[in-house]
Order: sequence, then C-alpha cells, then structure tokens
Amino acid sequence: MNDVLVSSLVNAGLLLLLGAALYAAPSPLLNPRTVPFGVRVPPERAEDPRVDAERRRYRAPVLWATVVGTVAATGLGALLDSVAAGVVTGLVLCAVAAVLWLRAHRALSEAKERGDWYAGLRQGAVADTSLRTDPVRLPWAWSVPSFVVIAVTAVIGAFAYPGLPDTLAMPERSGDGTRYHEVATTFWTAFSMVFGQILGTAALLALVAAMLRSRADLDASRPAASSARHRRFLALTSRALLAISAVVDLMLLGLSGMLWTDNRSTPVLFTVVGVPALVTLGIVVLLAVRVGPGGERLPEGADSENTGMVQRDDDRHWRAGGTVYTNGDDPAVLVPRRVGMGWTLNLGNPRALIGSVAVLVLVLGAAALATLGLLG
Repeated sequence: MNDVLVSSLVNAGLLLLLGAALYAAPSPLLNPRTVPFGVRVPPERAEDPRVDAERRRYRAPVLWATVVGTVAATGLGALLDSVAAGVVTGLVLCAVAAVLWLRAHRALSEAKERGDWYAGLRQGAVADTSLRTDPVRLPWAWSVPSFVVIAVTAVIGAFAYPGLPDTLAMPERSGDGTRYHEVATTFWTAFSMVFGQILGTAALLALVAAMLRSRADLDASRPAASSARHRRFLALTSRALLAISAVVDLMLLGLSGMLWTDNRSTPVLFTVVGVPALVTLGIVVLLAVRVGPGGERLPEGADSENTGMVQRDDDRHWRAGGTVYTNGDDPAVLVPRRVGMGWTLNLGNPRALIGSVAVLVLVLGAAALATLGLLG
C-alpha cells in the first residue's frame, strides 16, 4: 500500500474518530444525565433549556474544528508523508474541546447558583453496605480466555525461540509511519509481547477487583432499585473488561507471530492491530449505548419507591470541569466519574495518592527494564 495514502488515511481516521468522541462528550450516553458538563443538577433540570444551549455552544465549534483540522492534517500528511500532522492537530483539537468544556461548566455553575436550582429540594446521599459485605464477585471464568491466549503464545514462543535469528525486527510507529529497528535476540526481547500479556492481564484483573469494591453513586430517590441496578452494572462491566483483555492478548499474540517470523507486511500489521481495536471499540460502544454511565440505561423494575430526595449537590469536591475529585473526608479510593464512563481516583485520599505513585513507579520500572532489554 502506498505510504502517502496510508499516512493520509491514518491522519483522517484518527482525527474523525477523536472529533466524534469529543462531539459526543456532553451526551447522556457518556455522562450521567444529572451532571451535564460535570455540574450536579436536580433531575428536573437535566433537560433545562440552558443545558441544551450549552451543548450547542460546545458542539458547533468542536464540529468545525474537527472538519478544518482533518482537512489540514490529511493534506499535510500526504505532503510530508507523515502522521505527525495528525498527532499535533489532535492535541490542538483536544485543547479546543477542553476550553469549550470549561466555559460550559462555568456557565452552568453560574446559572445553577443564580437560579437557586436546589431551593426547596431535600438533598441526600445513600449507601448500600451490602456492596461491601457481599460484593459482586469477580467473574473468574471470563478471565480464562486471556490465560489460554497467554499460554498459547508462550508455548509457540518456546518452540520458535531456538530457531530465531541473531536479531529481531521490532515495529514502532514514528512520525513518518511504521518503522522497524533491529534488536539482539534475547529471552526478554523474544518474549516481550508475552510479558506484555501477563502484565496487562494482571493489571486489568486488579482494576476489575478494585472496581467491584468502589463506592457506588446510588440514586437518593430510589436507593433499593438503584443498588440492584448497580450490581448488574458491575457484573456486565467486569465481564466486558475481561473480554477486552482477551482481545488485547490476541493482538499481542499476532504481533509476537510477526516478530518471530520477521513478517513486515503493512496489511498484516493493520489487520493484527486494527481488528482487535475495532472489536474493543465495539464493546465500549455497546456498553455506552446499552448500559450507560453507572448503568443508567439498565432497567430498574416497576416498583413505586420514591424517597422524595434528590442527589446531594457536591460540586465543591470536583475540580477541572468535573474531572478531578478531591475529598479528604471520603474514604473511597475509586469513585464514579462525572465526565465519561468508568471511575476516577479520589485525590484527597492518601491511599489513592500512594497507589498512584506505586503504579507510576511500576510503569516506569517496566519501561526501563524493557528499554535495557532492547538496548542489550
């Protein structure tokens, strides 16, 4: 395939995908409906005209920035035969979206304060202690495919290792496309993808275990129903994450095969990387559409439970447009995100800071060992 065409397609594809994600960012598909732009509002204000207006003010510039940036980066990518233009344009697009998001966050915060949106409402927060005493169990059966793929990769590598040449061609993505550099064949370089499988699967299992013990953001008006829904949400999400782990391990199996056979075919590389990436994207989209953030789109049942309370206005604990949570009085380490799906760290909790430092040291250490192995 022509390198210029590949660079243009990569630039256009990445920017269009990024632009679509940024355009959809304020959608209830990706955020709890009662925290538009990271601002907590009462349920009856979730579709307030001011909220819709801020979404339009955010989306129109993002759309135009995506179109202009994609055209410019695609042209520059073809002219320079490089994906660097797409990377730089993507960073600029993210910066534009961040500025627009913060503007909308500030505007809604001011509108909520001026209009006194919580006047006359009973605010509250609820907790289900059974989520700690009887938590959702980690679905170990869903991790079996990952272990099988890792074992298959290791066995194939063990048979291939004695016949490998003195050097291996390691692929890397640079500003002007995929390039290969020769490294000495050692145990560490030959089985680098296997180590990646092991570390990645272990990290994801640890993440799922932590997620199952994280604090739930239950609906104060329907605590029992939302607790049951949260359990279903955890079960579905943990299975989806373990399925993604197996898909990523399959990708690393394919990359290992290319490494051991010295296959440098661009179409094969795109298939090995692209197909798992599309499958992973499909799982994430399915979660967003069918499950929603915190399981909002899962059915609750037809009971008439209603405590008459609304979720407590806790904006004071959220910073940076609702993306950073800092609450020293909250013992939780992981809390549901306000922006996007998933969880975020409570940076006001010392245990979260210690854990973050430990993970950072582990990642840097693994990167250093990998670099030394490649150089050696």
